[in-house]
Amino acid sequence: MEKLHLPWNSVGNLLEDAARKHADRPLFIFEDEKLSYREVDTRVNRIANALRELDVKKGDAVSVMLHNGFDFPLIWLAIAKAGAVMVPVNINYQAHDLEYILNDSSASLMIIHHDFLSRFEAIRGRVPGIRDVLVLGDGNSSYKSFEQQIDRAADSFTIDDVGDEDLLNIQYTSGTTGFPKGCMLTHRYWMVTAYHIRDMVQLDHTDVDLTAQSFYYLDGQWNVLMCMIAGAAIVIMPKFSVSKFWPTVIKNNVTFFYVLSTMPNYLLSREPDALERNHKVKRVLCSAIVPALHETFEQRFSCPWREVFGMTETGTDIFVPFDDRDCVGSGAIGAPVSTKEARIIDSTDNQLPDGEAGELIIRGEPMMSGYWQKPEATEEVFRGGWLHTGDLAFRDEKGYFHLVGRVKDMVRRNAENISSAEVEGVLVQHPKIKVAAIVPVPDLIHGEEVKAYVILNDNEDKDSLPPQEIIAFAQSRLARFKVPRYIEYVTDLPRTPSERVEKHKLIKAKDDLRLDSYDAEREIWITGDNLEG
Repeated sequence: MEKLHLPWNSVGNLLEDAARKHADRPLFIFEDEKLSYREVDTRVNRIANALRELDVKKGDAVSVMLHNGFDFPLIWLAIAKAGAVMVPVNINYQAHDLEYILNDSSASLMIIHHDFLSRFEAIRGRVPGIRDVLVLGDGNSSYKSFEQQIDRAADSFTIDDVGDEDLLNIQYTSGTTGFPKGCMLTHRYWMVTAYHIRDMVQLDHTDVDLTAQSFYYLDGQWNVLMCMIAGAAIVIMPKFSVSKFWPTVIKNNVTFFYVLSTMPNYLLSREPDALERNHKVKRVLCSAIVPALHETFEQRFSCPWREVFGMTETGTDIFVPFDDRDCVGSGAIGAPVSTKEARIIDSTDNQLPDGEAGELIIRGEPMMSGYWQKPEATEEVFRGGWLHTGDLAFRDEKGYFHLVGRVKDMVRRNAENISSAEVEGVLVQHPKIKVAAIVPVPDLIHGEEVKAYVILNDNEDKDSLPPQEIIAFAQSRLARFKVPRYIEYVTDLPRTPSERVEKHKLIKAKDDLRLDSYDAEREIWITGDNLEG
């Protein structure tokens, strides 16, 4: 297992090197506007100077809650140059999530789009660590306009004492228990991740990348750095859109994109047309390719698709090379990248032979430095010197790994990891709910949906607490993607001798949607008559 040699000390140094090499080539493309490498570097310098004038120092945490577009990656790169730390905030977060993230991260500055300002103002008094708020998108706010701050800033900036092991992101991810945990990600983590993926897809300066994922996730961020390493351009979509995806690919001569989770299923759901085949896409990386649909993706979209596996904690771990055509439909996620090792272990941490399923563990780089302010959780996940992924897998005779399930107590809806414990903790705050248990329900479009089993207090029933009220209660405290779609009222739950809920007995492939299961999105009760509806 090697350690990768990088020619840059930091993400800011990488940008400056790329701007020298590819000055007038386009780096960012958003809708009908382009920014060259030189223009990006100049704008980043001005933002970094604006941050410095606001007394943002090395190591300060800056929370960022913005739409997709130029602003998010420009501000991230400026934070990198300034030696500060970005805390990306999911734009779907409501008061409950937002308050926790801002307080837990110790953020002192908030950069927020005006569209989300009302959510922040609702919890302003409960986030005392935020000393300054900078607003984008509205110069009439009572808070400072970040655009005005940037307009007054200088075009040149000198990076001061920022190294590859310095922290760049506190990236929150939902774990198996409680609230999300902040993964501490260094400059090196990001550069090694991007370097590996650049090599996987053989990206160079003639390529055009596209990202449709929200920038508060990992994907948009590593896509930007990958393009900077290669000298390529990146097309940023405001959000993933089935109707606009292929027209955007064609219009911008896109040659590569990464998709994940249910995005491919959505693309299959549209009526086939010539756009899907008359394009310049050479390669597609995807996470969680459905094996039965793998060949369909390649045939319908006329380009090779390969699997890549990683986590927020670990960056890039495992992938299938593009020259391996035999992998199509196998369900294999591939073999580790050159700087990683992977093993399969049993419940006592003993390594298992090929063919036997157990927990997937990983070590090497890139890797998070740990969970922010959670030493016990960090020690637990890194026990024995390996990161324990919580995923169940096996290794085949070829040395390829295959995922078969999860140890984790969570729901994965689209690309979102939803902590069951977090949703349960919100539901039981309702004065009429005694117990709540969250489990995943299989869903063809979203992968999994959130189902809540609830036990009400004595003398309460679904008439005194209808499902619509439970949904409204959850919506006021949780991001929309975390809100249960299915609710089932029960009087008891299966439990172990230690009183833990036996959730595996609640999770059924088909029976899960039965009489008295309420579909919150369609506002109907699921019965035997409309089980498949």
